[in-house]
Amino acid sequence: MSLDVHEQFMKAAIDKAEQGIVKGQTPFGACIVRKGVIVSCEHNQVWKNTDITAHAEITTIRQACRKLKTIVLSECVIYSTCEPCPMCFSACHWARIPILVYGARIKDAKRAGFNELNISNFRMKSLGKSGMIMIGDVLAQESRRLFKDWLKIASHKGY
Repeated sequence: MSLDVHEQFMKAAIDKAEQGIVKGQTPFGACIVRKGVIVSCEHNQVWKNTDITAHAEITTIRQACRKLKTIVLSECVIYSTCEPCPMCFSACHWARIPILVYGARIKDAKRAGFNELNISNFRMKSLGKSGMIMIGDVLAQESRRLFKDWLKIASHKGY
């Protein structure tokens, strides 16, 4: 896939994160694409669902699995506005998603005040011997802007 295609789908994830910010959620979005078509696109829903595991990647994986009626997403690409946390990276691995594209990095989320474990996806990939292809820094500036937008309006409910 070309960088333009990756940017197109990353923009969808960014748009979804912006929708989440407006709804009082944290500034994360994710999009799952299969054969060039968006299957699911969600924002973080931790506060909405009172569910600490309702990260954008998790909610979009759940939706994609229901829609495709499978837990194997081996024909899909996931786009995330931020490098996934260890939980979300593991979920991508377990769903057998072969390609992960992200914008901002874990360190950017940590700088914005999130309680991140500072373990890069490259480190997790190496330790777990995962075959996942990772493409980082796609629309990174736009993805980091989400943190700034959120910090301006959020009440931070414990973050």
